[in-house]
Amino acid sequence: MHTFQPMTADMMEFDPFTKIGKEWALLTAGSKDKANTMTISWGGVGILWGKNVAFVFVRDSRYTKELIDKNEFFSLSFLSEKYRDALNYRDENDKISAAGLTLTSRHSIPFIDEGNMILLCEKMSATRLTEDSFLMPEIAQKWYADHDMHTMYIAEIIDILAR
Repeated sequence: MHTFQPMTADMMEFDPFTKIGKEWALLTAGSKDKANTMTISWGGVGILWGKNVAFVFVRDSRYTKELIDKNEFFSLSFLSEKYRDALNYRDENDKISAAGLTLTSRHSIPFIDEGNMILLCEKMSATRLTEDSFLMPEIAQKWYADHDMHTMYIAEIIDILAR
């Protein structure tokens, strides 16, 4: 297990366009005993309702969605490029150990120990996207032809860990 140090949001060097959009992250949900992780490349961070927040999108078909919906918390783990194969791993059965990763937790929130920065998040909002919510019809045509919609989760960032 790695040693992590807590940090404050103003200490972060974080470009969400690179960190989330290009380098990706692992969203982990569940408990210390039963958790799953999935790669995300859509989302962001910012300020909402007077809090530091992360927002992520999870498709209805993902097993991790069931765990997010059942729990108050989830984590976002950012890993170095040496873990790109783990981020590309797609098998849903025991993905964490099969991808060569280690599950650990803080405040009973599971996260991936190989991460170099971890955002521990408490859910504040869950909004399911619907086809009629798009103002540009091409969004539904391009991204949701199979009708496998996303839910947008907005969560307060309650702890930031770095190593």
